[in-house]
Parts: sequence; C-alpha cells; structure tokens
Amino acid sequence: MNTFLSMPAQWAQTQFGFAQLGDKRRTDRLINIATHLASNPGGTLPQAFPQWKELKAAYRFFNQKGVNFESVIEPHLESTRQICREPGEYLLIEDTSLLDYSKHSATQHLGVIGDGCGRGFELHSTLAMRVESWTLEQRPEGPLVGIFDQQCYTPRPIPKNESRHERLSRPRKSQKWAQSIKSAGAPPKGCRWIYIADRESDIYETIDDLQTYSTDFVIRSCQDRRLADGQKSHLRQKVAQAPLLGRATVELRARPGQPARTAIVEIRSVRVDLDGPWRPGGLQPPLKNIGVVEVREVDAPAGVKEPLHWVLLTSLPCATWAQAQRIVGYYAARWLVEEYHKALKSGAGVEDSQLQCASRLEPLIAVLAVVATRLLSTKLLARSRPDSYEAADSLGPEMIEILEKRFGKPKGGWNNRNVLITMARLGGFPARKSDGLPGWITIWRGWHRLMWMCEGVQLISG
Repeated sequence: MNTFLSMPAQWAQTQFGFAQLGDKRRTDRLINIATHLASNPGGTLPQAFPQWKELKAAYRFFNQKGVNFESVIEPHLESTRQICREPGEYLLIEDTSLLDYSKHSATQHLGVIGDGCGRGFELHSTLAMRVESWTLEQRPEGPLVGIFDQQCYTPRPIPKNESRHERLSRPRKSQKWAQSIKSAGAPPKGCRWIYIADRESDIYETIDDLQTYSTDFVIRSCQDRRLADGQKSHLRQKVAQAPLLGRATVELRARPGQPARTAIVEIRSVRVDLDGPWRPGGLQPPLKNIGVVEVREVDAPAGVKEPLHWVLLTSLPCATWAQAQRIVGYYAARWLVEEYHKALKSGAGVEDSQLQCASRLEPLIAVLAVVATRLLSTKLLARSRPDSYEAADSLGPEMIEILEKRFGKPKGGWNNRNVLITMARLGGFPARKSDGLPGWITIWRGWHRLMWMCEGVQLISG
C-alpha cells in the first residue's frame, strides 16, 4: 500500500515512529506534530495547533536537546534506503535549495545565503524514484520512494584573504555532492542506483566516489575538462566532433522569463578518459571510461536567449541512438527534485515559520521536508500508475464515499488517476479534457478539504 496517501496519523506513525529522541514521549510528540502538520500544511505551528495547550507542547518539543534535524529525519531516510536496496532500478536525484528567512529579523543564528545578504539555510536533498516503465519518448516513469538523503546547513561567509592552499585544505561546500552514496554504501546485487545531478556536482571527487561505490551516474558537465590522451585536447571539442546520432525533442519547463516550450535537439556521444586535477599532494589519477552525451538545440525560436545545450557525463552505455536517448531521459528526470523543493516552500510553507532560533527551526524543517514528499507523490502516482488502485486503498471507503457523493463515480472506477483528479476538483481543478493532470498545489488543497469533510462526517455520526 502507498503510505503517502494514508490518513495523517497513520502516515506520521510510519514516517517518524522509530525516531530515537531519548524518550518515547518525545517520539510520540513528534508523531503528533507530524500528524497536525500533514493535516494543516502551511509551515506555521499556530496554524497546525489551534489549541494553546497543544501549541505550547510543540514549541517545547523543538526546544529540547536531542531534537535536531538529523534525529527527526533519520527514520524516513533509513526507510527510503531500505526500499532502494530491494531489486530494481532507482534514480537518486540530488540538488540544493536555499531556505530564505531574511524577513524574519528576530530569528537568530541563521546562515549566510545567496549573494551574502540573505539569511537562512542551504538544504541539500537527494530524492529516490523507482523506475518502473519508460515512455515512448524514453522518459522514465515510476513512484517516488522518498528522501534518500538530506543535509541542512547554516553556511558562513568565506574567509577574506584566503590563500589557495587554505582554500583547498579546508572543508568545502563541494564535498556535500554524492555524500549520500558514501554514507549509504554501494547498492546490493540486483540493484542499480543511478545518481543524477546538475552542473554544480561536476567535481572530480564526486565522480571518483561514484565509481568507487559502484553507482552509475548522469551529471551535467560544467567544466571543459582536459582529456587524458596526451594531446592537450578537451572534452567539448571531442564530443562536438563525434558523429550525429539523431534528432529528438526535449520538453522544457517554464522558468522565470522563459515560458515552457519544446526544443528540437541534436544528440552526439563519445567515450573518453578525463585527466585528473591537481590537489594537495599532487595530480590525481584520470577518470576512466566516461561516456559523454551532447544535447544541442537547433532552430531555437526567436527570442530564446540561451538555446538548450547539455553536455552529460555518464557511466552508462551511450554509443547507440537508443542508449543516448535514455541518458537524456535520465537527466530530464532531474525536474523531480526541483518540483520537490517547490512543494516544500509553496505547499508545506517551510519558509513561513516564525521560530526564533535556527536550532529550533531545523527539526521543524525536517518534519516539513517529509510532509513535502506527501505532496509530490500524489502527482507521480497518477502519472506512473494511472490504472492501479493504491490511492483508493490508502484513502479507505469513507473518503471514497465522500468523493462519490460529491462528484459521482468516474468512468473506469476509482483508479489512481481518477482519485487524484477528483480530489483536485475539491481544490479548484476544472478537470476539462484539455487540462491534463492537476498540479500538486490543487491536489493538496483538495486533499486538505477532503480530510476536513471526512472529520466532519465522523463528528456528526458520533
């Protein structure tokens, strides 16, 4: 059964019931807090706890020793990793997002973010998705497993007048990339993990660690690396000279100042050895047998400032047209972690809390980080398993009966797609044929209203 869609109390028990907080009463309190935040998303404790007694207990919980980001989120991380050790193929999609609390002037001990003027946290997330099928466009489909790893930082300014030796010797932000793989270890036999990340993770140590731990990867190249061929040639020139494998289309999501569009791209691939960089102690050994797939937009529409151009580094086969298409499909799945961070901010309201100390905010962020997976999984379930019935089984007959009384029984019965679309209608989704699938915001708004309706029926029936 998909526990993401279960009732808040049941869901909170499965996600946080094994938290080691030094006292069972603290664990029970955490479950209670997670239940209320799942029922009333929005990030603020007063919104989740209308009664002062419960609100005061929640404040007291976040102020206790032993209650921190790591201890709160650890049960969810371990559960996700256990599932990812079952036979199958899993995408581990990694990215960083800034949590901005600059407007909360009373909050103390926050980090320095952005251009140095912002105050808040860096949240580094690795999401796990199980690949169950592929579309005709060679895009992977499957359910969200959960958060494979997550780290919450309060970054500090880089020291002034730092020498190159000092910069290379001190702990650096770059070390967070692929840290999830080092902490989890290599995947077991029969299991394939594919690490997917953007240009910020194009770091020698990241790729070296992934190779060491037998984890495949698709990473967007940031640097025009030197090849280990003794001829001083470089990566981008080499792949640009490779034969054209074919043309395809890539769906680009809307971004600030850039509407969504379909890009026509040419795809080339080559396999190379990359020269190792210098580090304290000397030159590093080369990175052997790295696949390179170039995705370059052609005939870009007028007004497009930056035509699409991806250079993807991979451990996977990429010599044939079908193989290269799959590499592009793997990287295109990176949108999932961006959507997750949007769900965390706009849906779970992680930046809205008014807690006045960073150490109290961090465990709250951990709870809301798991709540956000609840939001995002609803949309993925309708896409990856539209004709299955996990959603109806998880919601139970009472909620399904409420939906049926309000909107009638849909054609095809209460499969995942119909359950989620009908819930979204409660949240304002028009559900016309041309509307496609609803976004997670309308799904969650409708879900929230459905919970209130169910609670009202239970109170009336006594």
